[in-house]
Amino acid sequence: MGQTVTKKEFTWVGTDEPHFSRRKVILAKYPQIKELYGPDIKLLPVVLTLVAIQLFFAANQSVFNTWQWWLAAYVVGGTINHSLSLANHELSHNLCFHETLPNEILAMIANFAQGLPSCITFKKYHLEHHYYQGVDCVDVDIPSDLEGKFFDNTFKKVIWALLQPFFYALRPLVVKPKPASTMEIVNWIVVVLFNITFAQFFGGKAILYNIVSTLIGMGIHPVAGHFIAEHYEFVKLQETYSYYGPLNLLSFNVGYHNEHHDFPKVAGINLPKVRAIAPEFYQDLKIHHSWIKVIFDYITMSNIGPYSRIKRDTHEHRANLNASAAKTSQNESNAEKSK
Repeated sequence: MGQTVTKKEFTWVGTDEPHFSRRKVILAKYPQIKELYGPDIKLLPVVLTLVAIQLFFAANQSVFNTWQWWLAAYVVGGTINHSLSLANHELSHNLCFHETLPNEILAMIANFAQGLPSCITFKKYHLEHHYYQGVDCVDVDIPSDLEGKFFDNTFKKVIWALLQPFFYALRPLVVKPKPASTMEIVNWIVVVLFNITFAQFFGGKAILYNIVSTLIGMGIHPVAGHFIAEHYEFVKLQETYSYYGPLNLLSFNVGYHNEHHDFPKVAGINLPKVRAIAPEFYQDLKIHHSWIKVIFDYITMSNIGPYSRIKRDTHEHRANLNASAAKTSQNESNAEKSK
């Protein structure tokens, strides 16, 4: 079964997440970063091209024998569909169009290639991950207590890594269930209708190819290493980690993760510019050099497991927010009186 994980509980802190305060300090010194805010329309042709390639392979997957089918689903389909999931990450922040609706429509088109209606639900929970990073029972990016207790050795961590897409899909329903929104229902309807139509032309196995590509591309796959790399506590009390390697070319620079959380209004293509403008704020932070190594280290290191995340208490977090708001209000009041 391998080594037993020694980390038996989350790391609890009494401080707010680090990105809000760092953003204020950076902008005070480098206000020109605000010029990078806003969407980048170049995301549109990239998404449409990826969708077209994936659907071409799905439509013609019948020419593969069994081992070629699985190899294509892992190498080609897994990479493309994981890239599309990270395009949907960009779209959840409205980083292609200025208005919300066209971003959501493009995300649903990306779901056509992935075979699963996930983009609107992802957006609903992902934005809370930014606003309430690490907050208990709010940030569903953090593994559940059940995951921490059960996946407690090397072999089980392999299973956990393979099943990451299922945990990402099902964890929110357990930790913080929410009623489905109108757009979520629309997301389900249009993707299911597309799957039915596509299957009528190219067979049910073509849809299976899309879905399998999505699932294995989010498991033990090089690009999927970012799931673990972004926020698992490899260094004590460091909450977010960046990666500056070549796989950013396939992931819309999601590896620039400290920069992304500091400035979620900046499109992925511009995140390297943030680091170039304000290098002193990032140079002392621990970074990951390889997402593949991150997966290997997570599985094999005895002190890393599902509990290797930083959490903050909900009530304490609210108290800190209220205190911060009160301080801001007081400062504004003092400034008004001084006039």
